Amino acid sequence: MSSNPKIEDALREAILSQPDVILDDKDVMDALIAANERAMGANIVDLRSIAMQRMETRLDRLEDTHRSVIAAAYENLAGTNQIHRAILRMLEPADLETFLTDLGGDVAEILRVDAIRLVLESAQDGLDPALSGLDDVLAVAAPGYIADYLNQGRQGSSRQVTLRQVQQGAPALFPEKAASIKSEACLALDVGPGCLPGLLVLGSDDPHMFGPQQGTDLLVFFTGVFERILRRFLS
Repeated sequence: MSSNPKIEDALREAILSQPDVILDDKDVMDALIAANERAMGANIVDLRSIAMQRMETRLDRLEDTHRSVIAAAYENLAGTNQIHRAILRMLEPADLETFLTDLGGDVAEILRVDAIRLVLESAQDGLDPALSGLDDVLAVAAPGYIADYLNQGRQGSSRQVTLRQVQQGAPALFPEKAASIKSEACLALDVGPGCLPGLLVLGSDDPHMFGPQQGTDLLVFFTGVFERILRRFLS
């Protein structure tokens, strides 16, 4: 009687008829390689097995990278569609009042932010009486306010788009939602020759919504479109 148990005929025929099934099953192949190493003994080094293990590790890393690239591509595509939808919505209003109303409503919803505030610097105090009902979206600030807000008291020039986490939003900008704002995107605006600068602040209660490690290409594009729309109304 043989000391090695014989494989059942039915199982043997199934393996011989479909060998690819064995080769494609990672767990089965790992078990076969382990059995082969035990059969050779501890004094023999199987270089093929070592090479296969290294290739398997590299393949796992490659698959992880592949999944990360695909996830990033889908996220970027979703962000692009989101910005395009917001821009199309901003192009619809025919007057400034409707534009600002939509900004704090539909546009904020499309961008999935909790608050939007447009800040315009002016030497005059207060809003134009015609826009007095829009003080939850539009604010007027003294000259120099925007640079101080972007730089937070530090010297140097500010970027067009600043993404950062905050302990809370500025009470002057978000009087009712300041405590819930945990991150913000600050978009510096050039509203035209001879005009003081503007600022659009997008606030979120998600601390990971905006951060300095994120890309700004889409928001730079959004800022450029927003500037042009605003100039049209202010002119």
